[in-house]
Amino acid sequence: MVEQRLIGDDERLRRIEAVTDATLSRLDAADLFDELLDRVRDLLDVDTAAILLLDTHVQQLVATAAKGLEEEVRQGFRVSVGRGFAGRIALTRRPVVVEDVVPGSVVNPVLVAMGLRSLLGVPMFARGELIGVLHVGTLRRRHFTDDDVRLLELVADRASLASLARSNNLDHSAALALQRSLLPTQLPGVPGLDLAARYVPGHVAGVGGDWYDVFVLPSGWLGLVIGDVSGHGLQSAVVMGRIRSALRAYALVCDDPAEALTLLDRKVGHFEAGNLTTALYAMISPDHTRIRLSAAGHLRPVLAVPGRSGEPVAVHTDPPLGTGRRPPARQHTEVRFPPGAVFVCFTDGLVERRHEVIDVGLGRLADVVRPAPAEQVCAAVMGALAAEQPTDDIAMLVVHRLTTSP
Repeated sequence: MVEQRLIGDDERLRRIEAVTDATLSRLDAADLFDELLDRVRDLLDVDTAAILLLDTHVQQLVATAAKGLEEEVRQGFRVSVGRGFAGRIALTRRPVVVEDVVPGSVVNPVLVAMGLRSLLGVPMFARGELIGVLHVGTLRRRHFTDDDVRLLELVADRASLASLARSNNLDHSAALALQRSLLPTQLPGVPGLDLAARYVPGHVAGVGGDWYDVFVLPSGWLGLVIGDVSGHGLQSAVVMGRIRSALRAYALVCDDPAEALTLLDRKVGHFEAGNLTTALYAMISPDHTRIRLSAAGHLRPVLAVPGRSGEPVAVHTDPPLGTGRRPPARQHTEVRFPPGAVFVCFTDGLVERRHEVIDVGLGRLADVVRPAPAEQVCAAVMGALAAEQPTDDIAMLVVHRLTTSP
């Protein structure tokens, strides 16, 4: 009796080690799914193993990985929550055992065609939320034990972690692709002006909502925008894209940047509630002699004129967008933009440092900015202020007025 118990304990330990092996963590999600399904088929002596992940938008389980049921994945099989074997597991969020498959107990034609006799399935969770179902099956009638259920739940936990990492990676990649697609691939060529820009994604915090935009208006004015949507990840990038499009539309009907930001504030407060946003909108006159600008909670830009170092522009800073409170009338400021001058807009990732008041970073930036070609200014600023591994996104836009007339 003791010997049998020791053998049972050894087998249980072998099973646990097989699905918690540290080497599995080196695999990407797809390879990890395949490896886990291979191992669980061997450990439970079953013929099939499959993972179906939940599509939350339509509340359907989608065949994602399988062993012995590869056709299920190739056909892109889907089943609604509550329907069939896998749907029942998702609905109850509890393990389900079917020891003798009968017509109507499964809806997947692949399972029926294979002639599976017994099934065991468990739900998959991540951060307390259902994300899918893991199930195994046999071609012979099989009694699944409590140990079998616990082992499959352990495998489901491991697969859930991989699925969460996969989802995070997809979100990050999608956010980065979306953010970069919304940033100008090429700045407009404007006679008499020299433009350059930089965008660096945060190393630790991930993709955020920093953005910039440059466009020529029908009136001949040049619009410059730089902003920062609160938060990080795909959602912030999506909100950023909507805000960018809205401001472009308002710029077409507003000659006053303060009026455009007022309209944008209403839009953000109503349609993007909870997404606090800072923005600076500047307009350069057709003759390039003036800059008209308005700031919504954003850091003041730096202006360097020939013979002087850079200085923050004395622009009135109104409340950020999306606070939910109707601020007093937003204001705009107009400053001279003499030949040879440089105008620098940026987000806080460039100057803000942990354990340091932001004024220190702003002072460093002002000291670095000098009248020079825009690309040269960008390089000098990034070399002096940008960390090699920034913890927040950095966006910067530089405009240099040439000394020759447009």
